[in-house]
Amino acid sequence: MGHTNAMLDETLIRIKRLIPASIFSFFQPAYHWTLSFLAALVYGFPSKKINVIAVTGTKGKSSTTEILNAILEKAGHRTALSNTIRFKIGDESHRNLFKMSMPGRFSMQKLIRQAVNDHCEYFICEMTSQGSLLHRHKFIDINILIFTNLSPEHIEAHGSYENYAKAKLDIAKSLENSRKRETTIIVNADDKESARFLSFNVNKKIPYSLKDASRPLYETKLPGIFNQYNILAAATCAKNEGVPDNVIAEAITEFRHIPGRVEKIEAGQDFTVIVDYAHTADSLEKLYKIFDGKRRVAVLGGTGGGRDTSKRAIMGALADKYCDLIILTNEDPYDEDPQKIIDDVAKGIITKKPLIIMDRRLAIREAIRQAKPGDVVLIT
Repeated sequence: MGHTNAMLDETLIRIKRLIPASIFSFFQPAYHWTLSFLAALVYGFPSKKINVIAVTGTKGKSSTTEILNAILEKAGHRTALSNTIRFKIGDESHRNLFKMSMPGRFSMQKLIRQAVNDHCEYFICEMTSQGSLLHRHKFIDINILIFTNLSPEHIEAHGSYENYAKAKLDIAKSLENSRKRETTIIVNADDKESARFLSFNVNKKIPYSLKDASRPLYETKLPGIFNQYNILAAATCAKNEGVPDNVIAEAITEFRHIPGRVEKIEAGQDFTVIVDYAHTADSLEKLYKIFDGKRRVAVLGGTGGGRDTSKRAIMGALADKYCDLIILTNEDPYDEDPQKIIDDVAKGIITKKPLIIMDRRLAIREAIRQAKPGDVVLIT
């Protein structure tokens, strides 16, 4: 099916070359809609036969899906999972190597079909703004949508923050139009966009907030206030599905880490090594603040090429503010000049002189070599 998708994409490229850009742009949404319909048709509209829980927002999507998956598994449910980290169907799990949080239309429908065939009760997935633009969420009937938060991100891809927000809101509209008998939206009430997500006509609207939590938050090994939000989102959803509070608490206590999310690497060293997916200024600052009082060594890329260039200097400035040693390195430049990306990040570093080591492995090796007892090496 990947070959089929490639053929269709090649067909689109050829068509695009033959017709004026304005006409192509007019018909492009119809093209994406048609592909989504065909994907669902090929796999027999599988979302009708399984509980679909979608998670959308700027940050916390992967973490929330992983925590929710762990809770539902602890409660004895058979689950499937699609997120930035991995694809899981029942007992089988594979890394997500697509370099995208939400795979293509045929891939998504195939995953849901595999989950149905494997007798999974739940399909838990990330739904992204980019996926929304390409109609990847169409013809997926959602039972529950979790909204985590919204902050400026992917602006270059969408043209403006409002367009970005509308792409997210279109996923909520999809929930409103779902053919499932009962639909639920679970919303972070502490986020400034919460009212817009709570305005949709669905059966149940459930806000959650750290400020209004009726009990102390669950004991957890996951650091940071952002993980408290992710836990609360997952726990709220699990409660809605009838999972007892003691089971939720036990699952959260046992949950150790999310790959690439404040993940501690232990190799007997006398300093701490953390790997984190932080790719926004907000998430990077929150990560740095976790380790206040420690000497921090940063291994910093440019959050990938070809997107959100404006935030590069901001992220450099954050490293300058919070970190004692900064090593800049190459990270997924795509078709952009890696040196330009690093130069953009370096513009924000004023008070310190960063080391520039283009080879990422060598950059990490140098950070570890320079780390002293008690330091924190932060690889983002």
